[in-house]
Amino acid sequence: MDANDPRMFVNRELSWLAFNARVLAEARDAGLPPYERLKFLAIAASNLDEFFMVRVAGIKQQMASGVTATEADGLSPTEQLQAITARVREMSEEQTVAWREELLPLLQSHGVDLVTPAGLDPEAREAVREHFRSVVFPALTPLAVDPGHPFPHLRNKSLNLAVLLRRDGRRRKAGNGVGVGDLAVVQVPTVLSRLVPVPASDGRQVYVLLEDLIGEFLGELFPGFTVDHWATFRLTRNWDLSLDEEESEDLLSTIQEELRRRDRGMAVRLELDARATLALEESLRHSLGLSLEDVYRSDGPLQLSDLTALAERDHRTEMRAEPFVPALLPPLRDAESLFPVLARGDVLLHHPYESFDPVTRFIEEAADDPQVLAIKQTLYRIAPDSPIARALSRAAENGKQVAALVELKARLDEANNIAWARRMEEAGVHVVYGLIGLKTHCKLALVVRREGQGIRRYVHLGTGNYNAQTARQYTDLSLFTTRAAVADDVSALFNMLTGYAVPPSFKKLVVAPFGLHERLLDLIRREADRARRGEPARIVAKMNSLVDAVMIRELYAASQAGVQIDLLVRSICCLRPGLLGVSDNIRVRSVVDRFLEHGRVFAFGAPDRADVYLSSADWMPRNFERRIEVMLPVEDPAIRQRLLEEVLGTGLKDDAKASELLPDGTYVPVRREGPPRFRSQQIFLERAHRLEAGKPDAVIRHAAAPEAPGQLPRTAG
Repeated sequence: MDANDPRMFVNRELSWLAFNARVLAEARDAGLPPYERLKFLAIAASNLDEFFMVRVAGIKQQMASGVTATEADGLSPTEQLQAITARVREMSEEQTVAWREELLPLLQSHGVDLVTPAGLDPEAREAVREHFRSVVFPALTPLAVDPGHPFPHLRNKSLNLAVLLRRDGRRRKAGNGVGVGDLAVVQVPTVLSRLVPVPASDGRQVYVLLEDLIGEFLGELFPGFTVDHWATFRLTRNWDLSLDEEESEDLLSTIQEELRRRDRGMAVRLELDARATLALEESLRHSLGLSLEDVYRSDGPLQLSDLTALAERDHRTEMRAEPFVPALLPPLRDAESLFPVLARGDVLLHHPYESFDPVTRFIEEAADDPQVLAIKQTLYRIAPDSPIARALSRAAENGKQVAALVELKARLDEANNIAWARRMEEAGVHVVYGLIGLKTHCKLALVVRREGQGIRRYVHLGTGNYNAQTARQYTDLSLFTTRAAVADDVSALFNMLTGYAVPPSFKKLVVAPFGLHERLLDLIRREADRARRGEPARIVAKMNSLVDAVMIRELYAASQAGVQIDLLVRSICCLRPGLLGVSDNIRVRSVVDRFLEHGRVFAFGAPDRADVYLSSADWMPRNFERRIEVMLPVEDPAIRQRLLEEVLGTGLKDDAKASELLPDGTYVPVRREGPPRFRSQQIFLERAHRLEAGKPDAVIRHAAAPEAPGQLPRTAG
């Protein structure tokens, strides 16, 4: 099969939808507690929102511009949208079934229920009516739609009621058309809880959805009219920014202006109550400029992510996943200061199993330590209440040289990053926004400290963001090192990002877009050459997404040369494993479990001599061409072994939460005979708490001995 044959590639968008289907499958896993299942249902729905806001919106823009070029898989924008629409309709129905037929009955069996006002007894109905009149009614604004009142501009992801009205004493026109003055819109207030409690004498937790409450008493909002029909609907808009950085004199102000405009982006999806009449649907479509293909009807609640509030109101432990406390390892926990511990050798942390607190503490200590002269750090997604950003501000106020590279274009986090950038600037931090045309996606921190008669530089490199909130939800890796060559490279990289320096010649770091793609291709080709010579050859890589067509073709060539290749790819994978004569030696697996798999680890070579790397980059064109990314070789033998055996090896053994990619682009759960034996995330949790208790394991070279060397698993058995 030719390397350019479209049949050798899975479409990127359809691969992402397959990932979201695996998330949705967790919501339907009867072995999980009710609220854990509800969490996954909410994540799947929220994921689809972002998919439409960015990916579908982009495809629609291509179509509007007349773009007909195909991707590597051979699909044009029009063909992609057709395939996406068909798959999303199936997925939307699966979400509804998961809620209506599985989760809602399960919650009801545990004393939690959602009801409609019409089904309440007189006493409860009067209670919710009083809540409507005293709390909800004052917050509502009825919006008529007629020649004097154009269709209102509705916010992205807003929940609304479309109402068909008839003036009392007037008969509706014959036919199905919507007459002038018949249509009105009521926005569901986001300032009010969507779950309205209903008094229940039997101790059950009963709620009415806010939109149902509004719908029940709409007549009070439109005196002199009869409500003929109402239905809930929800819009998704194009949410991507349109920037010309080279023409912008002030990037921060330009992005702020774009954020204000973004909520006026074109509508790309209309979610509509299945009960809505065709006349109402037609009226909404016409007002929003949407086609039939853009309408997705639902027989369940819209905006399912709001329903996670049920768990926030119910504290029963049996309803949720077992409480999770990240382990704090003794060498770091017991140290009066982190710097002497980090100075003795490289340190690896596996989040969220091992606490992110040492990373935060690293910056906080540096801010207050009189021996620290300078701190430099990249910030991609800053937490709303970020202790790291506060520490950087405090460090500047303490007179230290502090530079923070804040990525203003971090999608969906732009406003929060802008707010922190301004606050840090006011505190005296030197804030920069990176290089024109490139996002700074690498995760690096550099602390310069006076020690004795000299200077020591401490480096932190992460695969995830400096965000303590997501660090409890995502699996990531942190590496601390004081190796001089690495510190030289990180210093040079920061100088390039904050100044006008040309890309330096790096000693250890591999940096995109200045050679990361080429270096990875060279490593793949090296393994292929070894296989052709009859030597052991192996590639194991863990990442979020594999899209780059050049990389995929090189992996195919390596497979044909005899290289054994195992890929742990969480979401998008455009490579087809198991194609006869093309990718026979490639296996692709995806783990979807309690925490979002987010780390990037790459190993090239047989286990006894593998080169192992940590990186901020996925294998996608944008990471190689349009982002500042880093890849760092792991030189500490114990940490290298830990990454090979624990992070990669245990992940490949997972037979509880892993799925395997088939040649046709579908995924099937990995199963052995008998009960599952390896749930990798559970194993990582247990190992972290053994370490916290002081039991031997490989984690810090000078604090614990590594496990005995072993081979990475190759087969499921």
